[in-house]
Order: sequence, then structure tokens, then C-alpha cells
Amino acid sequence: MRVLFPEGSEFVTKGSADPITEILSKFKTIAVVGLSSNPMRPSHGVSEYLQGAGYRIIPVNPNETEVLGEKSYARLEDVPEGIDVVDIFRRAEFVPPVVESAIHVGAKVVWMQLGIENEDAAEQARAAGLFVVEDACMLIEHKKRAAGLRK
Repeated sequence: MRVLFPEGSEFVTKGSADPITEILSKFKTIAVVGLSSNPMRPSHGVSEYLQGAGYRIIPVNPNETEVLGEKSYARLEDVPEGIDVVDIFRRAEFVPPVVESAIHVGAKVVWMQLGIENEDAAEQARAAGLFVVEDACMLIEHKKRAAGLRK
């Protein structure tokens, strides 16, 4: 896991012992890029868990119309509400345009799931003021901190 903290950012406490806990505590609207309706896909299981933990899940996948009872959108720019976290379930080579869209829609965090890293895209997001998490699973990180998140 790699975490990038943008200089000058105020949405995560500077010097925080655990910025992941702050992200999971403060940001509740998650656009999941690549969310599949197939329950066998990791994106589905992770999103189902997060939805059950109280997060607002917004599916972003042009091949889906609805996932987990939520309308799916083709692109981040099509989502008609504010997005806190963009959780990416796409191969590393497809991350840069997703990061550009995340910046464009005003997301606060770009989160690349386990096994997904793109240094250039991560730096672009950080330079634009977004917090970046690479190569980490939101479900796993939430479960590690679940007791501390129930406030």
C-alpha cells in the first residue's frame, strides 16, 4: 500500500497517525469505477460490504444499468451528486483517465484497489490536491479499523 498526502490539503489532519481511518470516517460517498453486477467479481463484494457498513455506493460502469440497487453511470462526470472517494477497479493502464475525471468532478480521494498502481496518475491526483491510496483494498482496510470506525 502506498499513500500520498497532498501538501496544503486540509481534509485529512496533517500528521495523522492513520490517514486511512480519517478517510474512512470522513468520506461516505464512494463512486466505484468498474463495479460489476456479477457477485463473483471483487468489485461487487467490496462494494456490497461498504454499502452494508453505511457508505453511499455509486456504480460507475458503462456496461451496467444498476448494481446493488443503485443506478449505474457510464462516467464519473455523469454522476449527479458530489463524490468523496473514487474507488478504482480498473487495470493500471486505464487509471489515468479515471484520475482526470476524479479531479474534474471534485473528488477528495482517489483509491486504487489491491494490485492497482499508477505512479504518474497518482502524482497527478496528488498535485491536484487529492489524497491518493494505491494498492489497497477498502474492505480489508475498513475491517482492520472497524471497531474504531463505530463512533
